[in-house]
Amino acid sequence: MGPNWKSALLGLTLSIAAINADVSAQKLPSGPQVLTFFSDADDTEQPYGLYLPENFDENKKYPLVIMLHGAGSNHRLALRRVFGKSNAEGENDVEATRYFPKWDNVDYIVASPYARGTAGYQGIPEQDVYDVLADVKKRFKIDENRTYLTGLSMGGGGTLWIGLTRPDIWAAIAPVCPAPPTGTFDLAPNATNFPVHFFHGDADPVVPVAGTQKWVSTLQDLGVEVSYKEFVDVKHDSWVNAYDSEYIFDWFKDFTRNPYPNQIRFVTKQYEYDKAFWVQFNRFAYGKLAEIDAKFTKENALDIKTQNLEKFTLNLKGHPKFKPGASLALKIDGTNLNAKTDSVVTLFRASAGGKWAVEGASIMSIYTGKKKGAEGPIYAAFSSRHVYVYGTADNPSPEELKKRVDIATQAASWSQFRGEFLGRIVFFPRVLADKEVRPSDIESSNLILFGTKETNALIAKHADMLPAHLKKGDTTHGLFYVLPMEGHYVAVSSGLPWWTGMKDEGFPFVSVMHRKLPDFKDIIFFKDSSENLLIDDYFTQDWKLDDDTRRKLSASGAVDITP
Repeated sequence: MGPNWKSALLGLTLSIAAINADVSAQKLPSGPQVLTFFSDADDTEQPYGLYLPENFDENKKYPLVIMLHGAGSNHRLALRRVFGKSNAEGENDVEATRYFPKWDNVDYIVASPYARGTAGYQGIPEQDVYDVLADVKKRFKIDENRTYLTGLSMGGGGTLWIGLTRPDIWAAIAPVCPAPPTGTFDLAPNATNFPVHFFHGDADPVVPVAGTQKWVSTLQDLGVEVSYKEFVDVKHDSWVNAYDSEYIFDWFKDFTRNPYPNQIRFVTKQYEYDKAFWVQFNRFAYGKLAEIDAKFTKENALDIKTQNLEKFTLNLKGHPKFKPGASLALKIDGTNLNAKTDSVVTLFRASAGGKWAVEGASIMSIYTGKKKGAEGPIYAAFSSRHVYVYGTADNPSPEELKKRVDIATQAASWSQFRGEFLGRIVFFPRVLADKEVRPSDIESSNLILFGTKETNALIAKHADMLPAHLKKGDTTHGLFYVLPMEGHYVAVSSGLPWWTGMKDEGFPFVSVMHRKLPDFKDIIFFKDSSENLLIDDYFTQDWKLDDDTRRKLSASGAVDITP
């Protein structure tokens, strides 16, 4: 080698290092694209659409818009729609999905979840929306006070549901021709702290405009900042007008979330949705709408009114009207109290309908009844990671084993084809035999158990902890219930599966096996067909059978009650 070989080698090494540095520092391009996040619901990569503005600066905080697509649509089309880009002349959705057209820049990050396809925005798809939100916030600097939510049709309904169940996330929401899930309307008071803009066509044959008109009227009566644009002679494609010329971004820019509002109105029926800003519900009359209206009347003074609420916590850290360490004056449903706290104070009723008191260390206790993550109903077991388990404990014949496998597989078939428009739900939970369930499955998953204590080893293992058992050999009844156990849910389906005799009616956002799951309470019991429900009830607050349910089960002669 010549005398310069060391210099040449050094130069080559530095060049390779520079190339590697460029590769490792590679950035996402500006404009529309598709990213994925890992979903632990079924161990899959799930896609979402993403828009990054021109001249994206990774050190700058950006406002974020979450866009929810409608039925029969997807994340790529949703990203086009929110920018006002409809299909080209003569182009169908399949063709439009294949590319992103050019559109004008906006100084927002925009994310559009796929959310499993057409499956509504509750349960697994709802969690996908929050997973997308978390993934975007992990990758980019997001302005927490300028995070917005919009969507069309099914996604407009999802905008109302997600916006109103967790109202302290959003600076503003904009539902377009919304079709919200059952129970959403009860949550209207939760819109008190953000503006809402509705859009709808007055000739919509799919989602009648009267529903949106009722929403607007009700929110106006509640004092919510609500606006509404109704398009004349427009059918179910009102999003074409709503998102035209990127209007929604111009509307959103005027609104910023106040993380410390002086007044909070919040209602809920579920511990899953227990918090708004500086108020958190700890215990309430389950199955009823729990309500609070809490407002600062002056510094360190609050006037609070409640309904169906038994215990709640105020976390006032950082609130400009709260002075830590000083006395906090509370007027709760007419009762005057004083508390001294650095930021957090918990209030409770000593008895049903009793007066409020400040909870202190001497009276604190571990609450083992219904609470967040352990409240039911049956659908809760299907709303996060879960596995379907058939029984082999009684060494079934090959024919019987096939029947059991087929039932569990049918229950797990969320992804069955539902026609060209709705396609498939992209959700693939596992189906296992009882002897195949691993400790890691029990630790990480809800269990959907099929069979009885005689046929399923996992039901047998917990038989004494389970409230009721279908008698061996019964072929005419179905018993189905949910119970929290070891940090997760166990749902037990004994006898006839819960979809037996169920009519395949209504718009099939999900298959017939899953369509009524959100409507069931904690326990159902039926004869011959689930259309013939003998029991559809909640367990008591401490997860026991109530007297009426116990009596009905005993009288049926088909169920053994656990002492």
